[in-house]
Amino acid sequence: MVLSRKMFNRYALAGVVTAAMAAGITAPSAFSQGSNVVLVDGSSTVFPISEAMAEEFMADNRGTQVTVGVSGTGGGFKKFCAGEIDVTGASRPIKQEEKDACAAAGIEYIEVPVATDALTIVINNENTWAENMTTEQLKMLWEPAAEGTITRWNQIDPSWPNEPIDLFGPGTDSGTFDYFTDEIVGEEGASRADYTASEDDNILVLGVSRDVNALGYFGLAYYLENEDALKAVAVNGVLPTPEHVTDGTYTPLSRPLFMYVKKSSLDDNAQVRSFMEYVLDNAPEIVPEVGYVPLSDDRYASILSGL
Repeated sequence: MVLSRKMFNRYALAGVVTAAMAAGITAPSAFSQGSNVVLVDGSSTVFPISEAMAEEFMADNRGTQVTVGVSGTGGGFKKFCAGEIDVTGASRPIKQEEKDACAAAGIEYIEVPVATDALTIVINNENTWAENMTTEQLKMLWEPAAEGTITRWNQIDPSWPNEPIDLFGPGTDSGTFDYFTDEIVGEEGASRADYTASEDDNILVLGVSRDVNALGYFGLAYYLENEDALKAVAVNGVLPTPEHVTDGTYTPLSRPLFMYVKKSSLDDNAQVRSFMEYVLDNAPEIVPEVGYVPLSDDRYASILSGL
């Protein structure tokens, strides 16, 4: 089963959110002072955190609507810098061109680190040969020069099967794509294009779980939700676990996760401020529940004091 009941419920809620947004909740009037609507979008990696926080916050604050969309990190920043949403999740820091777009629109913001992720390479459960890969092997597999050339497992390691490799990964609007290509290939955005790409990590989960010759990558939470159907690859001999993130041994694929919040929303909408305070107050408990690694309590307290 790809989605646990907990995650299924959160995606079901996201469907309600999408319908609400289509009905016009995203109109500029939603930003008026005293509004009970908080608009969140952005990274699919950060989505489990955003959705869990929204679910719990709404349960504690009846009458408040926190809508959570999934447009990818890049897509979220486009909406954020256009003034369409209050908060956007990001699996990488904001880029200079996004900073420029926000500045041009008069959007001031605060960067809020919320968790640490172990970007996870996954294979099918029946794959017994690629359980450990080096960063050099991953680069060989994913760099642009591999397109149409590195297509079989035994090209990576002669002892591996002479079988086709079927690749699954995030689309180019994804912060996970940006981070992976930067750290593994050595240049942000540099990747072979002949793979199944999706901004929906659950499509990637399904693709790898159904194909013995598949390999993909996405955030740790999606692996932990589906570890009965997938196998995590050790990178340079180290598995992606919360312990290996904390002790710094899972490198280079450990990365910070962020929420960016508009300063004007914090000032003009009391529910946005309450939501962000709720996120930081409850992150130590909720972040590990959804599959990521929390920051220290002192770090959350320090970030909260800067809102």
